[in-house]
Amino acid sequence: MFSRSPLPQSSSPAPFYEKVKQAISEKIATGVWRPHDRIPSEAELVAQFGFSRMTVNRALRELTDEGLLVRLQGVGTFVAEPKGQSALFEIRSIADEIAARNHQHRCEVLVLEETQASAEQATELNVKEGSRIFHSVMVHFENDIPVQIEDRCVNAERIPDYLNQDYTQTTPHAYLSLVAPLTEGEHIVEAVRATPQECERLRIKEHDPCLLIRRRTWSSSHIVSHARLLFPGNRYRLQGHFMS
Repeated sequence: MFSRSPLPQSSSPAPFYEKVKQAISEKIATGVWRPHDRIPSEAELVAQFGFSRMTVNRALRELTDEGLLVRLQGVGTFVAEPKGQSALFEIRSIADEIAARNHQHRCEVLVLEETQASAEQATELNVKEGSRIFHSVMVHFENDIPVQIEDRCVNAERIPDYLNQDYTQTTPHAYLSLVAPLTEGEHIVEAVRATPQECERLRIKEHDPCLLIRRRTWSSSHIVSHARLLFPGNRYRLQGHFMS
């Protein structure tokens, strides 16, 4: 038996479906309903809030579209797993983003090497093909769930000590920001399909969607780094804010 829930108060009248959305959102935000919890059925919510089934259905549909709920036909409606959020216009360390959510970050370093720039790498770093560069590949975890593969090449002439850092204790972004303060950045974002190896590293299925950021950073008019940042699309979203 569900008692009728008090609805959030507002200074101006809100449509009934918005009141239902606000009440459900508040229960999720305050932890009354947690990720993966099954919420009451439409019929139960109708009895609980005292509104029509059409009103409740619209509220649930919009909350699903906004990513707060997941509706499974014939099973029920569940609180969605919250997605991580990465800055799109500003450039931040993924460790800082994860810490800001009060979650634990850790990193597994897969590759940390000196190599010669391929034609593509040379173009991205604005160096000659065959030039000496540094290359790293690592997987970043949030609460032991892989959320990003970082594949980075670095101008060895500009950042000579890149290979000597412990990237389980810091991040390439944090180190580069320290020794070569950022003066310019470039982001290219696209939807991609991960390779079988990337799927294994991210613990996703072969056809799961992924987001790719290709990021170049400059310091004092020189390109110091190019990174390929791959996110599982069902665990991450990108957000940007700008003013004209």
